[in-house]
Amino acid sequence: MQITSSSNSKEIAPMALAIHHLVNKLPITMRCKNSKGVRIEEGEIVDYNYTGPVLEKVLQNGKLIHETPETGIYEGIPVVVVPIIEKNEVIGALGIVDLTRGIFSDLMQIARRPDLIKSETPKGEFY
Repeated sequence: MQITSSSNSKEIAPMALAIHHLVNKLPITMRCKNSKGVRIEEGEIVDYNYTGPVLEKVLQNGKLIHETPETGIYEGIPVVVVPIIEKNEVIGALGIVDLTRGIFSDLMQIARRPDLIKSETPKGEFY
């Protein structure tokens, strides 16, 4: 599979669907720079002609964005959108919709904190 800035929604759908299942079926959105993309919910592609305000921002600035959109289908729900970059060019954007209202993002941050992964010295049964 090769993704380019002109890949259409049918071409990116298998990758987006795999990521959707990887994140326990949280909604996923994905599009390429020159073509609208897909919106996936509950294991199904529900839109083959999708774009959203945060996907558009990421396509323009090429930076990761954590944001709660003020418009669109996911208005009021936190999203995380990353650019897809090849040879220093933004060719697409991929987003996850955090239906947990931020708990998913918080858990990901907690899991990255090395101070929480300490080996405890056993203190004995009657400590």
